[in-house]
Amino acid sequence: MSTNSKIILGVLGAAAAGVAIGLLLAPEKGTEMRKKLADTAEGWADHLTDLFANAKGDIENLSKKGSKAASDAASTISNARESYS
Repeated sequence: MSTNSKIILGVLGAAAAGVAIGLLLAPEKGTEMRKKLADTAEGWADHLTDLFANAKGDIENLSKKGSKAASDAASTISNARESYS
């Protein structure tokens, strides 16, 4: 896991803890608080799903670029061998 990923997950975890504590200490009815918690959790779940989908797409793109670079390098080496043979 990269440093940026760790930072993002740490910030999200701290924000989640802060929101949960704030909601639990808020002077509201239990039903209102549970509704807010459910809505907040649903929003976070959607956001995390989007983040993971974007990360998966980025990884797939990097994999394709790496494969193409390896193929290009192999072709270049093969061509160089043929020209020096």
